[in-house]
Amino acid sequence: MLFKGTDVEDRLHQLRERQKKGDQILEEVREFLRKDFQRENRIIDGLASGNSCIANDFEFDLMETDRIYHIDTIKSICIDYRLRFLDTSYFKGKIPRTALEKIKALEAAHNIEIRGYKIMAPSKLFKLENMDDPLLFAPIGNDHYYLIHKWGKDLHPFRRMLAWPFKNIGNLALVVIALSYLVALMVPDGLFSKNSSTAEFLIIFFFMFKCMASVVIFYGFALGKNFNPAIWNSKHYNS
Repeated sequence: MLFKGTDVEDRLHQLRERQKKGDQILEEVREFLRKDFQRENRIIDGLASGNSCIANDFEFDLMETDRIYHIDTIKSICIDYRLRFLDTSYFKGKIPRTALEKIKALEAAHNIEIRGYKIMAPSKLFKLENMDDPLLFAPIGNDHYYLIHKWGKDLHPFRRMLAWPFKNIGNLALVVIALSYLVALMVPDGLFSKNSSTAEFLIIFFFMFKCMASVVIFYGFALGKNFNPAIWNSKHYNS
């Protein structure tokens, strides 16, 4: 006989086994998605709550050394570019999915739950209490932080220059003096007297300096502004 007969019972058994394997695969996929969903929700809650943590127990052999930064380095950059370094609970921007995926990958690789997230960003991206380029960090101990992810656009190329006057009162005074001098030079000769003189220029310069200094002082006190070293890790708006 050329063809063997079909054993229906055997075919039923084979089909049932394939269905069992298919159901098992589906269940495994369902379980993986459920755990991944729970893990992602935990990370989102951790980012929103800003749970305090001094250090995360990373496996140092798995860490990228060029992503490790000391608090002094972070502080220096914040002061130079007038940025803030605060808990993620104050961040009002949206954490991108790529950042969540990197957090999950780090947790899986290091077998930990990361806590104590920090973000470096301009003040406008934070929900600050009233009393362009975010970077997400996690503490690793001894005043060091591990850079997890960076997103958004780069800072404006002139941001450091624009923030320079606000580093300290000396810088601000120099800027006010320089602007006063330039404005005094723009005043036409003989506007207040027929013969221009050094004394007249100095009087005009002093007048311009008082006007500009008054505006700067009013702006600073009225809006509660402060210098960069005082606000880089401050959670208050009026600072």
